Amino acid sequence: MKKKKKLHNIDEQPSDSTIGLRSRLRFCSETGQIWLHEHRMLLMHAETYAQLRRELIDTLGMDRAKGLIMRMGYASGMSDCELSHISPEVTDIHEAFMAGPLLCTLEGGMKITVTKLDLDRKSGKTYVEAIAQNSWESQAHLRHYGEPSEGVCWNLLGYASGYTSAFMGRSIMFKETKCFAQGAEHCYVVGKPVEEWEDASEFKLLMSNESIADQLRGLQTQVVQLRAAINEKQKLPADIVGNSPAFLAAYELLTQAAGSQITVLLQGETGVGKEVFARSLHDRGSRNKESFIAINCAAIPHDLVESELFGVEKGAFTGAHASRPGRFERANGGTLFLDEVGDLPLSAQAKLLRVLQEGEVERVGGTKTHKVNVRLVAASNINLRQLVEEGKFRSDLYFRINALQINIPPLRERTLDILLLAKCFLKKYSAICGKKLRGFSDKSKLALLAYQWPGNIRELQNVVERGVMLAQNGTHIEINHLFPSYNNDSPLEFGLNENGQLSTSQRESGKDFCEAILSGRITLEQANTLLAETAVKKANGNLSAAARMLGLTRPQLAYRLEQQHESAIAKSVKVKTKSRSKSADTTSQQ
Repeated sequence: MKKKKKLHNIDEQPSDSTIGLRSRLRFCSETGQIWLHEHRMLLMHAETYAQLRRELIDTLGMDRAKGLIMRMGYASGMSDCELSHISPEVTDIHEAFMAGPLLCTLEGGMKITVTKLDLDRKSGKTYVEAIAQNSWESQAHLRHYGEPSEGVCWNLLGYASGYTSAFMGRSIMFKETKCFAQGAEHCYVVGKPVEEWEDASEFKLLMSNESIADQLRGLQTQVVQLRAAINEKQKLPADIVGNSPAFLAAYELLTQAAGSQITVLLQGETGVGKEVFARSLHDRGSRNKESFIAINCAAIPHDLVESELFGVEKGAFTGAHASRPGRFERANGGTLFLDEVGDLPLSAQAKLLRVLQEGEVERVGGTKTHKVNVRLVAASNINLRQLVEEGKFRSDLYFRINALQINIPPLRERTLDILLLAKCFLKKYSAICGKKLRGFSDKSKLALLAYQWPGNIRELQNVVERGVMLAQNGTHIEINHLFPSYNNDSPLEFGLNENGQLSTSQRESGKDFCEAILSGRITLEQANTLLAETAVKKANGNLSAAARMLGLTRPQLAYRLEQQHESAIAKSVKVKTKSRSKSADTTSQQ
């Protein structure tokens, strides 16, 4: 007879130092923010939650309130599962799982003690039993509604289900078998895969928001209609994102110009999206069925600019083996976009002016003229008026192409749009990389908003692409994913010491350590040795785990330890040699 596998028993909670989570809780008195790793937290009165819970029950009814509160707990549990991965030195699946109960306890909901735990990611087997002490939810329900007929720790059930489902990668359902509100000494919950419960349909019903959506559907339809009516006038194409006043003002000018044939000059810094604006102008105009031809004047050598713009006849110069049309002829009937027009040489500027005035081009080396009907859109990241004053740009050409000037604001002046753009790029690159990410952490959002973005939208796009690539699937994008060399000069924050009291000792001890190095009390070599030895000791001799703590690879750590060992031996030999030499000198004198 096959022996039944014994469940994994947990006699006591792992220490905070093992999981490394309590040190991630920081209080900032200067900004009024509380951080758990990179996620912003709120410290609220339990009575406030109890009153909110009561209002939900009285408004929606017991069943619908239960579903809503469970879904809130489920989302919180999934978020905390991501936080459980911040301690890479923890490799045992059972020890790693215990981060969830520890976080739940740390957040003040109740004290969680896991009594039985059997997890196997390979087979998907999941079985959890836990005791919940001092549940605020059961106490609040008992105070407001008296003794219930079933367990009422709905937030706990949702949290446990969300955390364990995310941890195991499959749907796990928790049920409350005993509840303090029913007279039990403590609340007691059991969790296992949804399909192993007889009433799994109840779990799916509770985790579905259709019941509340039905009540709000009428209002939701009205809101959508009102928003559509308000935004119809300023409806933006899919590739243009913005909601800031400066951006909308620029786009409003573009919209007005689209219905005419006026020549437009787009002014803005590198990376603000001048070509995107030009394409939108073409797409919204009457020439949208014809070609849109773009050329970057700064990227073409000066001796080839004219042939690129106006075309070339066969034999006009060495290498011209065939006649070919220029960009003006290719854009005939459509739109020609001249990017960085300020970099055109003066000779090309004169010919460009003639083409715009006469509506005809003459290829390099040719004598025949070709009629062209082109709408010109020019762009420059340099103030063309200033170039005119410096004699680097023809004034007559400037006035010809500057019939309507649209100034596109830099990203640092569009703070309302930064997160909107970041989310769009996140969606784009998540699809390209085949990842499902949960967005940006709260601290990474603050970093995105605080950065000045000298490269504008193009730089933001690159930063988000890097973040998507570096972030683990199913997690948030954090600061170090976006800005690898980010310097966190945040205001003074307080953490929890071993007694659960607010303290700045962790930061101060770090300052003391730096001061000891800078003042010469210990050398940098000694500091490196101390860090390496402490990490190895904390990892119980596991070099791979110690290397992860230090942000190194295992070979790098092994090499450093070997170098330190050889250095210690060399110093020992040197001391012994010096001692023997001194002893020999003393004997010689005698």
